[in-house]
Amino acid sequence: MISPVHIIGHLNPDTDAIASAMGYAWLLRERDRLNAIPARAGAVNPQTSWVLKTVGLEPPQYLADASPRFERIARALPPILPDRPLREAWAVASTGNSGAPIVDASGKPLGLVTGNSVFKFFSRQMEERVDLDNVSVSRVLSVPCGDAMDTEVPRFATSMRVRDGRGRAVREERDDFFVVRDDGTYFGICRSPDVLNPPRMQIILVDHNEAAQAIGALDEADLIEVLDHHRLGNPPTKTPIPFTVDPVGSTSTLVCERILAAGLTPPASIAGLLLAGLMSDTLILKSPTTTGRDRAVAERLAGWALNSGGFPFESYQDFGSAVLAAGAGLAVRDVESIVNTDLKIYEGGGIKFGVAQVEVASLLELTQRLDEVSAGLEAMSRAKGLGLAVLMVTDVVRGASRLVLTGQAERLNELPYTRLADGTLDAPDLVSRKKQLLPAILGLLE
Repeated sequence: MISPVHIIGHLNPDTDAIASAMGYAWLLRERDRLNAIPARAGAVNPQTSWVLKTVGLEPPQYLADASPRFERIARALPPILPDRPLREAWAVASTGNSGAPIVDASGKPLGLVTGNSVFKFFSRQMEERVDLDNVSVSRVLSVPCGDAMDTEVPRFATSMRVRDGRGRAVREERDDFFVVRDDGTYFGICRSPDVLNPPRMQIILVDHNEAAQAIGALDEADLIEVLDHHRLGNPPTKTPIPFTVDPVGSTSTLVCERILAAGLTPPASIAGLLLAGLMSDTLILKSPTTTGRDRAVAERLAGWALNSGGFPFESYQDFGSAVLAAGAGLAVRDVESIVNTDLKIYEGGGIKFGVAQVEVASLLELTQRLDEVSAGLEAMSRAKGLGLAVLMVTDVVRGASRLVLTGQAERLNELPYTRLADGTLDAPDLVSRKKQLLPAILGLLE
């Protein structure tokens, strides 16, 4: 089986992070025949949920971190019931170079038949004064395998990090261990060498390249590629890798360009998803990050998705408006969700800071919930150990923002925006965190 390659966007994923991961995984499967698996590093936000439902796709799998799990190192040897003859277990043990798993009728492990357990079985027979000279091999191999199994085999859950179970595995001084599902049923067998040196997950980062924004335990995986459109801040790699950071409006744009270069046509669902990522990140091509390449890609994606996909939109502008509307609004969202929306962590000027961005149809929505949003931003900042936190609330209709700040906000006093009586900053024409706000913040901090 081809080893999986996980394609994953940043923490607190936005639509572009999800779309580019799923779109690039599709391309790698079609073009390179890789076992490419799209993944996400956080919950799917309301906008992305609407997009996925509209185009008819399921969210990618969630990865808590890149640390290998016992599920990854387990080998699915066929289980045997305890009343089956020992010869069946011995055949499995011989071909699998490990013990043979014995399970009950519900699928829960009872023990392993190993060379050592069979030797102990013979020893017990001798202690019971069985005349082994008169016992044929055929008769021995006909006894129930449950009589000759080791019942003290340690168990590890499929979802457990290998690093967390390594100490116990070393102390046990065994060759084989059970790997079980959450309900305790048999999943597979893992061997001691794999526990000591598990295979590393292969990771491709999309829509980010900074370690602070990436999935946890990235140092336990092999980073094999980066495809992004943000500033450089990448983690080191042990070997050279393909590394693309291109100043376009979205990573979905880069994925589409690679699909075109490969001479492929994506299904309408993938095209629609990539179009949503592009529309979301560029605010329907109105953001200052928008390039001519984004406009060309929007036309091509619209042709693939809207003309043949059966979606009820006449143009990418109509589709983009629906995408933004699906993600806009504070009224029904909890405060924790608001202050963590598309949150990205940075470092500059000796301080760790975060900038989140949420979209609304009217900035009056912020006014109505400012007190609780400010308190939530402060709580989030403390929980993540930030010296400064900024929430950028963007009116997608007017193309303007207001900034809520907490922490060392005085370091940003020279931002070119008007401070309102409620303490927020009024920022007309500010819509891009990447191209407008972040450079200004870093300029003041550094």
